[in-house]
Amino acid sequence: MASVATTPARTGSAVRQGSSKSGRQLKWWQQVLYQALCLFIGATVLFPVLWIVSMSLDPRNIARPTELNLIPPGASLDAYRQVLDRPTGNPVSFAELAMNSFRLAGGVALFALLIGVSAAYAFSRFKFPGRQYAMIAVLGITVLPTVATIAPLFALLNGIRITTTLLSLSLGIAGLLAAGFGLLIIVPAWRSGTAVGSTYVLGGVALLMGLILLVTAVSPPANDVFILRNSLLGVGIAMISGALPFAIWNLKGYLDTIPKELEEAAIIDGASSNQIFLQIVLPLSTPALAVTGFLSFTAGWTEFFLSWQFLTNPQDFTLAMALYNMTGQYAGSVPWSRFAAFSILVSLPVAIVYLLLQRYIVGGLTLGGVKG
Repeated sequence: MASVATTPARTGSAVRQGSSKSGRQLKWWQQVLYQALCLFIGATVLFPVLWIVSMSLDPRNIARPTELNLIPPGASLDAYRQVLDRPTGNPVSFAELAMNSFRLAGGVALFALLIGVSAAYAFSRFKFPGRQYAMIAVLGITVLPTVATIAPLFALLNGIRITTTLLSLSLGIAGLLAAGFGLLIIVPAWRSGTAVGSTYVLGGVALLMGLILLVTAVSPPANDVFILRNSLLGVGIAMISGALPFAIWNLKGYLDTIPKELEEAAIIDGASSNQIFLQIVLPLSTPALAVTGFLSFTAGWTEFFLSWQFLTNPQDFTLAMALYNMTGQYAGSVPWSRFAAFSILVSLPVAIVYLLLQRYIVGGLTLGGVKG
C-alpha cells in the first residue's frame, strides 16, 4: 500500500515568523525618508490653515506679514467679535446668515438622502423597462455643469409666483404629510422593539422636515406675491435637482454590494418589504448614507453661484454670499483680519459635521453584512 507523506502543521509562531520574513521591511534610512515625506505633506496641508488663523488674530490687518509668526504681535480676538456683531455693511447679523446657510444645507442633505436612497434601492433591486436608460440619464445630469442649467432654472423658478396664503397652505400640508410619514416609521418600530438606529434616523429626518415646513408655513414672507426664484426655497430646489442625481448614483453603487441573500432570508422569515428596507438595507447602508449626507450638506453650506444669481433680499443671504460681499464691499481695502475670522467661522460647522459622521463612516466600513 502506498504511503502518504504528511507534513507537520505549522504553529502560530512559525506562521508569524514566516509572514514577517516574507514581508518587506524598510531599512532605517528608508523609514527616515518616509517619515520626512509624511511630515512635509502634513506641513503643506496645515500651513494655509495656520496662516488664516494667524491672520485672524493679527490686529494690523495685513495679508502678507514680513515675519512668520503663528501668534502675531498684539494678537486679539477683536476680528471675531466684529464679525459676530456685524459681518458686513448689510443689516443682517451673523446668526441670521448662519441660519439661512443651515436651512439651505440641511434641507438639501435631508431631501437628497430621503429621496435618493428610495430611488437608489429601486434601481438596485427592481427590474423595470427603461432602467438602464434612466441610470444613464441620472449619470448625464450628474456630470452636467451648474452653468449650463442656471438659465433654465432661473426662468422656471422666476415664473412660479403664488400668493403667500397659498404658499402657507401648501407648506402646511407638505409639513403634515412629512411629519405623519415620520411618525408612521417611528411608532411601529418603537412598539415592535426590533428596529435599529437607522430606522429612527429615517423617521426622525422625515419628522424634522415636517416640523421645518410647518414652522415656515406659520411665518410666511411679508410680500403679497411670493417669487420662488428670489427665496431660499427656490435655491434649495435648484440645488436638490443637482444633488439628487449624485445621491442616487452613489447610493445605488453601494446598495449593489449588499448581498440579496439577506433580503431573501428575511422574506422567508415573514418580513415585509418595508421591514426589509428599514431594518436590513438602511443599517447596512450607513457608510454610504453618511458620505452622501456629508457631501450634500457641504455643497449646500458652501453654495455661492446659484444664491448669488437668484437672491436679491439681504435677509436671505447666506454665509458664502456675505463672505464674498465683504471683499466686494471694501474693494481695495479688504479687512483681512475680519475676512480670515469669517472664513474660520464658516468652515467650523463643516468640520463639526465631519467629526460627527466620521465614526459611522469608519465603523460601517469595517462591518460586513454576512458573517464568515
